[in-house]
Amino acid sequence: MATYVFSYRNPKGYAPSPETRAQWFDWFEGMGDALLNIGQPVSNRSSLGNCDSDTTELGGYSMVSAPDLQAALAIAKGCPHLDRDGGVEVGELADLQPDARLDAG
Repeated sequence: MATYVFSYRNPKGYAPSPETRAQWFDWFEGMGDALLNIGQPVSNRSSLGNCDSDTTELGGYSMVSAPDLQAALAIAKGCPHLDRDGGVEVGELADLQPDARLDAG
């Protein structure tokens, strides 16, 4: 199984309510064992470079386990922001190989 990071893009001006919090936690609970790390919401944010922040802003992240990208996308399709003009970016975390320069001694 691979590990995927879900990066949530809040619609600008989004403020969670008791109803939206309940939707998020229902979605998280529905992931079962695929949810590796519920993550955290973001309270302050900034960006560098091209982050296409005209209509959305970084909202938080989670980490999930899935056999492949298509399975991770299937999980991400339940993201509550998708019904609010927000989004979720899905990326597989790559294994970093040790730097050969550090092993050369």
